[in-house]
Amino acid sequence: MTISHRFDQAIPAPTATPILAQTPVHAAEALTNGGTTAAITLNGQIYTLRITRAGKLILTK
Repeated sequence: MTISHRFDQAIPAPTATPILAQTPVHAAEALTNGGTTAAITLNGQIYTLRITRAGKLILTK
């Protein structure tokens, strides 16, 4: 990729895919099945995902 200092030449758009497009997105409400908590496992450990009254997420072990 070459960047020119001339203002009359267009600079090509980046070709890399944005990180968000590569990351799966899950709705917290779907994970909690409409409630406020969900259990998530990783490597045999159980974590709790909680939606607070203020609409924030807390993940605890």
